[in-house]
Amino acid sequence: MQEAVSKFANDVILPKVRDMDEAEKMDPALVEQLFEQGFMGVEIPEEYGGSGMNFTAAIVGIEELARVDPSVSVMVDVHNTLVNTAIIKWGSNEIKKKYLPALATNTVGSFCLSEPVSGSDAFALATKAIETANGYKISGSKMWITNSMEANFFIVFANLDPSKKHRGITAFIVEKDTKGFSIAKKEKKLGIKASSTCVINFDEVEIPKENLLGEVGEGYKYAIGLLNEGRIGIAAQMTGLALGAWENAVKYVWNDRKQFGQLVGEFQGMQHQIAQSYTEIAAARALVYNAARKKEAGLEFVQDAAMAKLYASQVAQRVSGLAVEWMGGMGFVREGLAEKYWRDSKIGAIYEGTSNIQLNTIAKLLQKEYTT
Repeated sequence: MQEAVSKFANDVILPKVRDMDEAEKMDPALVEQLFEQGFMGVEIPEEYGGSGMNFTAAIVGIEELARVDPSVSVMVDVHNTLVNTAIIKWGSNEIKKKYLPALATNTVGSFCLSEPVSGSDAFALATKAIETANGYKISGSKMWITNSMEANFFIVFANLDPSKKHRGITAFIVEKDTKGFSIAKKEKKLGIKASSTCVINFDEVEIPKENLLGEVGEGYKYAIGLLNEGRIGIAAQMTGLALGAWENAVKYVWNDRKQFGQLVGEFQGMQHQIAQSYTEIAAARALVYNAARKKEAGLEFVQDAAMAKLYASQVAQRVSGLAVEWMGGMGFVREGLAEKYWRDSKIGAIYEGTSNIQLNTIAKLLQKEYTT
């Protein structure tokens, strides 16, 4: 898996990275190729057209893609770890038969949870659903939604019974061409610019009753579980980004950039920074793959996922920032990728649970363990 993704990333994605970043748009031909390579259906069973691999394989793919382009990586990440996982876990047999083949071969998925006043407090969402004679009607808005422009399939969280607060939250499937569905705004971002992030409006969007995902009122449990797993994916994106930034910079300072008659990478002060950074990347990767191992083994992994995401995002910001400095002027200009890695790294501390939320999670679980 690692070799296949690495080869594809370097041969196919790398030549498009700068143009996609400047255009702030994912190349549609590249999206098709991701499906053709099987990277969009890693955990989908073979009977539905997927690759039939495990969670760790998905994490490996996400990390390898991020070494070249974190924007492509997060599209694949959200599609696999949030959307596909939700359908595999909670979709009815009819839903699986109807949607998994498409999600494996040609249809990008999106996960709609966040709202203008519902970010870290995800369950303060205001989007509502009402039951109708033939199904459900959804009204409200979602914000910061990844894959919005590319997706045709959306998992939408709405409150079916606000009187029950978060226990009324329910998950639904909405297709893009449904009447009342609209993309209101595409955000212009600091980093991961080729990854679309949009505001989505639902104006009395009517869906059939079979588009209910799982059980009524269980949406908040689904979201928590999916985000805990998804954080391992974001952590892998950040370790891949850090490694890509590190590799890009050390190749330059050890082969090309000279000052005072010698390669910059030969100065002891620089070598110490390079060694320290690589050690931190290795430590972050160990956290990521340990969390993935525990998840696959059916062990408790919430704290491990939180630590992996927290530390990997910190390392990605630190290493990509240093990499710009190591390369000097060539790190600052848009001719290469150094400055892009640095811009892309910032989102790791924000989406799928901010760093402060990860710290809260870690502290609460530790307190529970050590309180007598």
